[in-house]
Amino acid sequence: MAMVGMNAQAAQLSEDLNVGIASTFDQTTNTEEETQATAEVVWTGTPLEGYVNIGIANVEDNLNIRESADEGSDLVGKLRKNAACEVLGYEGEWAHIQSGEVEGYVKAPYLYTGQEAIDLAFQLGQTVAKVTTDALYVRMEPSTEADYWTMVPNGEELTVIEDMGDWVKVDIDGEEGYVAAEYVEVTDELDTALTITEALYGEGVTDIRVEICEFAKQYVGNRYVWGGTSLTNGADCSGFTLAVYRNYGISLPHSSRAQANCGTKISVSEVQPGDLIFYGSGKSINHVAMYIGNGQVVHASNSRTGIIISNMYYRSPVSAARIIND
Repeated sequence: MAMVGMNAQAAQLSEDLNVGIASTFDQTTNTEEETQATAEVVWTGTPLEGYVNIGIANVEDNLNIRESADEGSDLVGKLRKNAACEVLGYEGEWAHIQSGEVEGYVKAPYLYTGQEAIDLAFQLGQTVAKVTTDALYVRMEPSTEADYWTMVPNGEELTVIEDMGDWVKVDIDGEEGYVAAEYVEVTDELDTALTITEALYGEGVTDIRVEICEFAKQYVGNRYVWGGTSLTNGADCSGFTLAVYRNYGISLPHSSRAQANCGTKISVSEVQPGDLIFYGSGKSINHVAMYIGNGQVVHASNSRTGIIISNMYYRSPVSAARIIND
């Protein structure tokens, strides 16, 4: 993909900013002239759209985002490896950033910036299809007559495998599906920060359920690896739930379909924190997530997003199971 609209002045500015960050970390905010020059670069239709001073996380796993420029301040988010942010300014060795819904401070040495970040953005940008209708069928074949895997809600983003014109082939939790192009907006985007949210629990929820959910959530941002069962080095959907429960002495098989037959079957409306929710096509199961309360699940979704927190209805649930008998 070619970089368009970038003039020599902006290129030099980006390079100068990168050199300055690496050597001194003493910037506070950009001058009006610098901001004006950088803003002249128009990145419409590219992964850089919406960014003026882009930064990209230069870490192996996650870069902690803190509330203030202080190692002891509260954690407000995580910037995943190669995720992007807008650099708002600097306080010593800290960069003040905005990424997605998260604003805070990260250690500046762990950011690619300037021309290096711009070049990386074009390598890392991924094509996604954002749903623009209330509920959209993800079908097994590119036809309105085909059976469907699931339904996804307005605003959900799906990784694009291929733009086929009238249809878009997408990744849905590791499975291939098709959505009608007229109901999605296809764009090139960069990953952004994950928000750290506290799960809200209902009355009567036992301590062990809260503990299991908190344990599972600490691995949000880690990698998805097909066939993996490691919370730190990578897991797939059933490998993630297997590993979480293994920590509490409970054995589960490494298969979402098999896990659906474990414990006690319950209706989706009955789920409590720590229960498992299963997704698929009709009654055929191909994905599992853990309910964590407040209408949310934590799960190893796919290789693009890794372990994430989603709305439990980000796609249509098929069934649920209670593993903890309390």
